[in-house]
Amino acid sequence: MHMIMESKSFIYRTETKRMHVKGKFLYAKNRKFYIKGVTYGTFKPDDNDVQFPDAETVEKDFSLMACEGMNAVRTYTVPPKYLLDTAERHQLKVMVGLPWEQHITFLDTKERKKDIVKRVKEGVVFCENHPAILCYTIGNEIPAPIVRWYGKAKIEAFLKSLYKAVKEVDPQGLVTYVNYPTTEYLDLSFLDFDCFNVYLETPEKLSKYISRLHNLSGDRPLVLAEIGLDSMRNGHEKQAEVLKWQIETVFGKGCAGMFVFAWTDEWWRGGFEIEDWDFGLVDRERRPKPALSAVVKAMAKVPFAGIQNFPFISVIVCSYNGSATIRDTMEGLVKLKYPKFEVIVVNDGSKDNLAQIVSEYPVKLINTSNRGLSSARNTGMYNAKGEILAYIDDDAYPDDHWLHYLAYAYNNSTHAAMGGPNIIPSEDGPIATCVANAPGGPVHVLETDEIAEHIPGCNLSVRKDVLMKIGGFDPMYRAAGDDVDVCWRIQEAGYTIGFHPSALVWHHRRNSLKAYWKQQQGYGKAEALLESKWPEKYNGFGHLTWAGRIYGNGFTLPINVKKGKVFHGTWGSALFQSVYQPAEGFLNCIPLMPEWYLLSTLFGVMACLGSLWTPLLALWPVFIASIAVIIIQGIISAVKNTSLSKGQEHNWKYFLLIVLLHIVQPVARLRGRIKNGLTPWRIRGAKASFKNLTLFKSKTLTHWNEVSWKSNETWLEEIEQNIIGLKARVKRGGDFDKWDIKTRNGLFSTAKGVLTVEEHGANKQYVKFRYWSKYSLGGLFLIGVLTAITTFALIDHSWIAGAILCFLTAAIFLKYILDSASVVNCIVTGFTNLAKLDEKESKLNIVHSEKVREEKEQYVGLF
Repeated sequence: MHMIMESKSFIYRTETKRMHVKGKFLYAKNRKFYIKGVTYGTFKPDDNDVQFPDAETVEKDFSLMACEGMNAVRTYTVPPKYLLDTAERHQLKVMVGLPWEQHITFLDTKERKKDIVKRVKEGVVFCENHPAILCYTIGNEIPAPIVRWYGKAKIEAFLKSLYKAVKEVDPQGLVTYVNYPTTEYLDLSFLDFDCFNVYLETPEKLSKYISRLHNLSGDRPLVLAEIGLDSMRNGHEKQAEVLKWQIETVFGKGCAGMFVFAWTDEWWRGGFEIEDWDFGLVDRERRPKPALSAVVKAMAKVPFAGIQNFPFISVIVCSYNGSATIRDTMEGLVKLKYPKFEVIVVNDGSKDNLAQIVSEYPVKLINTSNRGLSSARNTGMYNAKGEILAYIDDDAYPDDHWLHYLAYAYNNSTHAAMGGPNIIPSEDGPIATCVANAPGGPVHVLETDEIAEHIPGCNLSVRKDVLMKIGGFDPMYRAAGDDVDVCWRIQEAGYTIGFHPSALVWHHRRNSLKAYWKQQQGYGKAEALLESKWPEKYNGFGHLTWAGRIYGNGFTLPINVKKGKVFHGTWGSALFQSVYQPAEGFLNCIPLMPEWYLLSTLFGVMACLGSLWTPLLALWPVFIASIAVIIIQGIISAVKNTSLSKGQEHNWKYFLLIVLLHIVQPVARLRGRIKNGLTPWRIRGAKASFKNLTLFKSKTLTHWNEVSWKSNETWLEEIEQNIIGLKARVKRGGDFDKWDIKTRNGLFSTAKGVLTVEEHGANKQYVKFRYWSKYSLGGLFLIGVLTAITTFALIDHSWIAGAILCFLTAAIFLKYILDSASVVNCIVTGFTNLAKLDEKESKLNIVHSEKVREEKEQYVGLF
């Protein structure tokens, strides 16, 4: 009975002390665990082939580590039990290295691979699920030439087999692999968290590279498994100085922890004592170096040693009928550990008990009539006291250090706005998890590793003075689209937007197919509103092309997914070897557009006309193929671009639901877009005018100017602004183009123009602008094909089918003509409005001259 109780006690002790991952951080129970570690070894083996110091030395080392505030130790080989017991006594966690011969061509034989897997398992068994274990590492820096020799896919597959081998023995144990910059391109997203050895000796380089590693890691924690500096070559004081800012940078940039390399100068490798490097915090006789004191001071302030002045932040929550989730938001905000902030909740005319729930918390509640999301956000802005405004949605709640990371980012940059990731809470259930892996979710778009093009409104902060300067949020966006619009206006005003990967919030996803459908329709409406305000950012089909890269899960992938290319450098010599993803071709992208469903419908309708005219039955295979493309894309996306939680990843029901969401989402978006005017057949800009239409030659417009001299660039900018004012899309000519301005406002036609200016002296100018139309060959081909089919149907006396086809052909032809006439009128109007601007400027000059003359007379009259 005593033995049974003792066994149960060990199991309980082990389970309660096991580490787990939540978002970007590690946790012990419900407490965030920042790794403040040091590497230990490798040491010369003793007579029993143990690669660690004796128990007495380990006791002294670990005792000093614990006294100095360290909480973790990294070993490169499997530690003996006495080391693990000693670590537990001193409350140190151990990262256990599972060594194998990774510096040779280890995949050449099946026997060697099986032996490596067997020894890795034995190493885990030897540790006996010890409560001192932080995690297991299944490798450390496989050399880049070895990876290049086998190819990334084989290395990734082998490391995944080692990961599974560890999980078979210890399912609750955390598993990682220690990578380094030369093989950063390895896709190891199956790991519990990511580790990198990084040695960069300037704060700027380290800061930028950590941002890059965060983007490679996605929503998983990032740990720097080795940082440090050799004191033999750089001196003791320099080592101390560098380690201080390295630690501050590592934690300020949102890493889950780090290990300083190394505890002692004593180092044994490859059968020899290494005596020409001194990376230790203590020397070989265990005498502390200045670096130890510097590390201790930096660790004492973890995780925010880099924040000197905490800015006052106003957290703003806007809600309409959000009582189902607002309590989570309030509870999360109450737990924030930031020292200087306020919370403002704007109740946008809710009809539920939201105000009653919010009144239970120490926050400022503002009740308004229902005016929409943007108006509510502006209300929060006007009532905020903080210099930083941090917006969070009523269906999200923050990490307890959310504001700290935002403050760190603002203090160390000049960005006008800042945001971070939004991650689904693990407790949200399987349907919400599937929705999180479906297209159309709130994602961030990054132009670089640190600069964003767009930040979702559920986790968006901005300097108050900048937001006031650009006029706040646009009230036309009542439910969505406001964040995209405000990000574009911030950038248009000349500011930048930053991104901090650990300033995260937990964001509930829709928990039913009906709610998801409604949300995506709303996003479709927002797209229509954005396109009407920002037509230059959308193409002829009405699709936005982001300049940056979109991060997150759930994107629908094309059938022919292009493989990324690894930049190895000449003979594999590049220090930072990254994956470069080639752009998808136009034909690859067409089936990804919501309008593909309209095209499929057209094929289906024409195939049905086969009952009236037999030759059209040939379109049935085309129609079926177009539907098959949609389904296959959904399956590929669910397989390759999905991250389900453990226990859900092999459930076919969740897989099928994600496939269904990939199919449903474009339909919902398309419905919302069409209902609000964003259609492929829309015409933006000036009305169609046939008098300015050109067929096969160009036309020239002229303007005599004697108001004030202007450069060619100024004239073109004025023409450009005039066209933008017509809500048409404008593009400037590039370095090798023979045209200056191109405009497009429909599917089938564009117009181009080139400008020159004659100089006539005395600030008199004769401005000439030559323009011409460029017709869509694809549109002409489509009209030609439909005309031929219609003709054959009528010749075959299929009058009903012929009439329907004739109507369709006529409608497309009319669209073609109207597009051409409208786009030419846009470019002509853009030029002819120059005269109105000059006339207005002339009147202002006359008024100004008259005012100056009157002031002169008054001045002269005084004497």
